Amino acid sequence: MSELPPCPQCQSAFTYPDGAMLVCPECAHEWSAEGGRTDADESVISDANGNVLSDGDTVTVIKDLKVKGSSSVVKVGTKVKNIRLVEGDHDIDCKIDGIGAMKLKSQFVKKV
Repeated sequence: MSELPPCPQCQSAFTYPDGAMLVCPECAHEWSAEGGRTDADESVISDANGNVLSDGDTVTVIKDLKVKGSSSVVKVGTKVKNIRLVEGDHDIDCKIDGIGAMKLKSQFVKKV
């Protein structure tokens, strides 16, 4: 039997390999088999001023943004409440009053 390291979160000894990752069946934590941190652990999304954003934050738009496929514009100073962070080029998922569901880039917002 091979010696696998215990889970870094719950210290369970019942870890198992899954491709290049190790998985804990007790707490469902996944980490790299090489011992380094995964990209998901290192991804930090920050606003235009460098403040770290998290789910549920309120942000303000700092630049007029044209809405693709529409003649609408999100104006400077528009307050967006309860953001949700996602992976990808547009890393904020939100709902803007009067426009609807949108994806924003974090470089065009600042945390309130």
